Amino acid sequence: MTDLLIRVTGHIGQITLNRPDALNALTWDMLRGIETALDDWRDDPAVALVTIDGSGDRAFCSGGDIAEMYASGLRGDPAFSQAFWRDEYRLNAKVATYPKPIVTFLHGFTMGGGVGIGCHASHRIVGETSVVAMPECGIGLIPDVGGSLLLAQAPGRLGEYLGLTGDRMDAGDAIFCGFADHFVPEADWPALKQNLTTGEIVVPTHAAPAARLADWQPLIDTHFSGDRLADILNGPPADPAPPLAHAKKLIARNSPLAMSAALEIIRRVRMRPTIQNALEHEYRFTHRAIEHSDFIEGIRAAIIDKDRAPKWRPLRGGDVLRMTLPLGPDTLDLTKEIA
Repeated sequence: MTDLLIRVTGHIGQITLNRPDALNALTWDMLRGIETALDDWRDDPAVALVTIDGSGDRAFCSGGDIAEMYASGLRGDPAFSQAFWRDEYRLNAKVATYPKPIVTFLHGFTMGGGVGIGCHASHRIVGETSVVAMPECGIGLIPDVGGSLLLAQAPGRLGEYLGLTGDRMDAGDAIFCGFADHFVPEADWPALKQNLTTGEIVVPTHAAPAARLADWQPLIDTHFSGDRLADILNGPPADPAPPLAHAKKLIARNSPLAMSAALEIIRRVRMRPTIQNALEHEYRFTHRAIEHSDFIEGIRAAIIDKDRAPKWRPLRGGDVLRMTLPLGPDTLDLTKEIA
């Protein structure tokens, strides 16, 4: 069974992620296959638009396949992960700037790398099962794949909240926070996909579910506006309101270095909110992640040993600066393909 189904039906180029047993997690070959399809269809007059969806019932895409990254980290070889991220980020930028409409169907889990190919599209569909999140700080990484741009553009301080906590959004929250556009009941998706083969996009109108985070935003805006991670951690009172108690519980699980760097990156990107700027700032951290962050330990605790007990390194002065400084000759080049 191929991990990627690519075909042209009518006037649409269709891409289906086809690893349902792995929650459609992205391999390097899948990233390259998606990019090749987009390149092939860019100037093809027969293709009016592109759709991306995922097979199975559980996920559009749960993220990147990070097992090989862990293995390369144990080998002391950061080059593999650096090259993977360069290719992935180039694809994220192509999705965000593609000259033809891209319609994504974000059922089930859309997390991490799934956000990178699903939530930068021009038309993003969510349904009853949709769960969208950027949980990278829980494995010692920062929200990447252009996620810092989406977080920077979320209302108020919801970007800081979502990036630091990794909290999960349902369909209503995803639309409110700018990660999705339209709520369509999933029973109607087959008919919508069939209608798209005409090359025209007509999305049926449905009221989006209520957004929990809209109600929580006033408290979040107050308590996630601190300049540093310590300000945010020390902000909630001893007996916090439910939204802040929930945030406190989630933050306690995550890497202090990753959260501090994520806070810095989201705010830098907010000052110049482009996909290129977001990816370049993210790559400063991920380029160094294998050797100098909690990433390998985070994968061990969450994916390999599954003990959920990561031993995070203490956050010291200068750590965030060292992880977010410009990379000089290693600066991300979104035009360069990796051999």
